[in-house]
Amino acid sequence: MGIDGGGSKTYALLTDAAGNVLGKGRSGNGNHQTGAQEAAANIRAAAFAALAEAGLGLEDVRHTYLGLAGADRKTDYDILHPLVRSIGFSSYTIGGDTMIGLRAGTNRPYGVALICGTGTNAAGRNREGQHFQCGGFDYMYGDFGGGGALNVEVFRTVIRAWDGREAPTLLTAALLELLGYKSVGDMYNDFLDHGKSVPLDAARLLFPAAAAGDAAALAILHRQGAELGKSAAAVIRRLGMEHDVFDVVLAGSLLTRGDRGWIRGPIEQAVREAAPHASVVTLTTEPVVGAVWSALESDGLSITSEIYDKMRTFQEFEPIPITTRQE
Repeated sequence: MGIDGGGSKTYALLTDAAGNVLGKGRSGNGNHQTGAQEAAANIRAAAFAALAEAGLGLEDVRHTYLGLAGADRKTDYDILHPLVRSIGFSSYTIGGDTMIGLRAGTNRPYGVALICGTGTNAAGRNREGQHFQCGGFDYMYGDFGGGGALNVEVFRTVIRAWDGREAPTLLTAALLELLGYKSVGDMYNDFLDHGKSVPLDAARLLFPAAAAGDAAALAILHRQGAELGKSAAAVIRRLGMEHDVFDVVLAGSLLTRGDRGWIRGPIEQAVREAAPHASVVTLTTEPVVGAVWSALESDGLSITSEIYDKMRTFQEFEPIPITTRQE
């Protein structure tokens, strides 16, 4: 069984050793950092829904791989192992959700993954199975960007253009329309007076502005790419993968929707310099598939070409077909 426990949803996918899908389950938040009891309940609900659809019990599952948001440090695993065992899992592996995204995006059990959605993260696994995560926390701890930071970059860029510290930008009109203000002055004072926060959607204003050639938007997106490229190179060097052939898998909405190479271009350049034989690819397979493949490999099985070809086409969770189990 594979489980993808994210900050907003949890997916469970139960297969046999041949990759035939026997059951599916979904529930809410699976990140213990925003509520351990809620995460446990949602992981349990998703897993047992998949088991119920397959007509099986947890004792019938050979191995479960849980790719969980928030599984970053030893302190997290000290919480997660008791949590997972309390649900009833005995043969299981816990990893971060970045790693199942990596596994879903490549036909190799090793490589590097870069995530750029609400936040950013970089992690990798080498041929020897060694793992390294670079970042995944916030600006104070070395990260830059993701929707939860680029939204602020958009806002402050508009403010700096308004007060004369920067050149005019197309982001100004777009942000005023998004937030419903007639002038930057009105927006500026309202945010200051009422302690407002910039919505995540503001980050998406960068793409149409960049497409129109806006220098400020292009600079922000290029910086995002350069920072992710540095993270990828750091993972590659730490794991000694400079001469290996592997994939760097790009995941997250800012990398898979809207980008026309403004972010990807600097990433590709950094990867090319760090590991000339690596390829940069975009994740198109549903990440929970990576959890299933990781479960099979953790149980000592290989992902055959038949399994890979069958399951890599699962791009979204809901349409994944169920195979009728033969008694």
